[in-house]
Amino acid sequence: MGNLLYIVAVVLVIAWLVGFIGYSAGGIIHILLVIAVIAILFQVIQGRRIA
Repeated sequence: MGNLLYIVAVVLVIAWLVGFIGYSAGGIIHILLVIAVIAILFQVIQGRRIA
């Protein structure tokens, strides 16, 4: 499950970069980027808590 969140986060970051360069997706890509960053932070915090 952790790997899946990481893969989704990476895909969203790449989509954000493409949207930022192309400027065709507007604010939706930025919202998805924020969600990806929150998912990464949640995974890091959860990983430290378990270890």
